[in-house]
Amino acid sequence: MVSDNKALLQVKNLKKYFPVTRGVIFQKQVGSVKAVDGISFEVFKGETLGLVGESGCGKSTTGRTILQVYRPTSGDVIFDDVDLVAQKGNALRRMRRRVQMILQDPYSSLNPRMTVENIIGEPLKVHNIAKGKECGERVRELLNVVGLNPYFANRYPHEFSGGQRQRIAVARALALTPEFIVCDEPISALDVSIQAQIVNLLEDLQHELGLTYLFIAHDLSMVRHISRRVAVMYLGKIMELTDCDQLYNNAQHPYTKALLSAVPIPDPVVENKRRPIILKGDVPSPANPPRGCNFNTRCPVAERQCFEKDPSFRQISSGHWCACNLV
Repeated sequence: MVSDNKALLQVKNLKKYFPVTRGVIFQKQVGSVKAVDGISFEVFKGETLGLVGESGCGKSTTGRTILQVYRPTSGDVIFDDVDLVAQKGNALRRMRRRVQMILQDPYSSLNPRMTVENIIGEPLKVHNIAKGKECGERVRELLNVVGLNPYFANRYPHEFSGGQRQRIAVARALALTPEFIVCDEPISALDVSIQAQIVNLLEDLQHELGLTYLFIAHDLSMVRHISRRVAVMYLGKIMELTDCDQLYNNAQHPYTKALLSAVPIPDPVVENKRRPIILKGDVPSPANPPRGCNFNTRCPVAERQCFEKDPSFRQISSGHWCACNLV
């Protein structure tokens, strides 16, 4: 899957804090919601990096901050040797032709007042790539690429099923021939049978067009199928990052182990021998994360140092990174 060892995307100590204000007329900042709190990782050209974690841990915010939809509080996002954080105006717009996003819900991400041709053709018009007849031909070509009838171009989103709508969203993301696509839970709102079709489509497009994905999802079994490496996120920080086989067979972080214990195995003998790890309590508020390790309030093996020392995200073996004081 990977064409070479060059990192297409480098995220360095990325932080995104949303201010918490108080007051009606004169608003005063009284705190911050630490949605993304100092994460670092690389995505290599031609690969798929899976990003998993519970709801509210900052996965979608990470994707939007990488694309500069949200401007980061601090940190660097290096895409093909260009720092996206430093780009503004027309320079940032030109870079956005190379990075695109597939949103989660196909029922709300497509404008119901626009035809399919206008939806897919809008990026082409915004970036002055194609207009008129040429734009229409490109739209029909993209519909054919994602497995839809080109004659559907004059229809509206409500005339399509959820899977077909997500194919339209994929076509829109491909309109500018990007190199990197953030897939923000593109299958979570779809039926199971349709999920497989969309994942297979994304894999086929990756092989044909040489795309690189950041695949955000909840479903660990689906992430294992499509991803080469997986990053596990919790409360704004990455807990563990390694390749798929290493993560699923030799997970080191207690949070990763708890997540994997909830994934059903289609083997009754193995399944009966497993003991699920039940995490107690709720996820702490990102506006007031715990002192020390973010996971210490729910960790079944936490020790005193876990409540005092924030673990560093360090390499524990070749290609295997972990943020745990006990590993």
